[in-house]
Amino acid sequence: MSDKNIVILGSGMAGLGAAHHFHQQGLATRAFDKNPYPGGHTATFIYDSGFIFDDGPHISFTKDPRLQDLFAENVGGKFERLQAYVNNYYHGAWVKHPAQANLHNLPADLKARCILDFIEASRTDVVEKPANYLEWLISVFGETFATHFPAVYGKKYHTVGPEKMSTVWIGPRLYRPSMEEVIRGALVEETPDVHYVSDFRYPSEGGFISYIKPFMEQTDLRLDHTVVAIDPATRTIRFANGQTAPYDHLVSSIPLPELVPMIAGAPEKVRAAAAQLACTTCVTVNIGLARDDFTPATWTYIYDEDIVFTRLSFPHKMSPGTCPPGCGSIQAECYYSPKYRPIDASPDSLIQPVIDDLVKIGLIRQDEEILHADARLIPYANIIFDLDRETALPLVHGWLDEIGITYVGRFGEWGYHWTDEAFKSGERGAKQIIERLAAENR
Repeated sequence: MSDKNIVILGSGMAGLGAAHHFHQQGLATRAFDKNPYPGGHTATFIYDSGFIFDDGPHISFTKDPRLQDLFAENVGGKFERLQAYVNNYYHGAWVKHPAQANLHNLPADLKARCILDFIEASRTDVVEKPANYLEWLISVFGETFATHFPAVYGKKYHTVGPEKMSTVWIGPRLYRPSMEEVIRGALVEETPDVHYVSDFRYPSEGGFISYIKPFMEQTDLRLDHTVVAIDPATRTIRFANGQTAPYDHLVSSIPLPELVPMIAGAPEKVRAAAAQLACTTCVTVNIGLARDDFTPATWTYIYDEDIVFTRLSFPHKMSPGTCPPGCGSIQAECYYSPKYRPIDASPDSLIQPVIDDLVKIGLIRQDEEILHADARLIPYANIIFDLDRETALPLVHGWLDEIGITYVGRFGEWGYHWTDEAFKSGERGAKQIIERLAAENR
């Protein structure tokens, strides 16, 4: 099998997960990435100011001992073990996460209405097959909490209302408290931590990409190679720089709406389905400060619709190696989407509004000493689980299966993959190809 020409498109968690598995099986691969830097969505950027920011917030909270050991080995055992403290900002109130079990700091009237609706919702069964995400939210949490909290935050994060979303993505992400937890969290400020991320790991030095750098040595990685055409009949890839590459087996982590139009002979119905798949665009605004005492949180969810950012994370909380000594950092996420909320500004134009809103919520001072500020555009951020996805995705995946292109990762499987899940997705893709190779050699 070693003479097979295996090509991987993308060098993020999924692409390198595939490369690593092939390498373990003694199979050589070539990997191509459109960017001038490796890592894809797992990239890390190191600035002359001394601050380090990842391409969006990344942590490793896998419970899989194999992956824990693998990532630890990649950084020579030098990683931080951290407990996550997560909070929310809601119209002037700082609320511990998850809010449904921590209503204590909310206005009394809102708190009372949330509790009464929780009681009413607890008397009926949760809708087994909800028509949409909003219907599920109301059946679980009651109308007041549902419409003031997850419905509002979800629209900021996903850029589309919950009435247009499915529920297949939820998993452990929305905690369902008992009635006792709801009432206790309304009466007392200190409550048990019940967030699904209780503890996590992060490299001590070099940012999150340090976890996957050794995998880059296990494949022939070529940067600045933007795919413009794929011919499944001749098994050839053409790049924007004029180069071509043949393949026997192809693993792709390219976002499906970009991948399908590049493939020769793609049926119109498949092209139309791929175009229906929606994803958010994120502008991350990175701020470096001369102090590190401005928040107890690891990250914060922002509910107010008039605040430009949706979520804040604090890299200096991940590792002191992300900042100069004594300094702190903030990464603000501002969400848009071509389908539902097109971005109407340049990334840099969001820096000042983010700073202004950080002052507005009281996180930083008006006269704050800012040592670093930059903005980055992430064209593909998070999958939008709108109702169109449920019919479009099987059509796209089915056709890719027919022509022998293996799709992996968040943007290949078009799922809500955390970083560790994306790595495993790449491994699964490699295993599928190895099984096909073994069948061919029987």
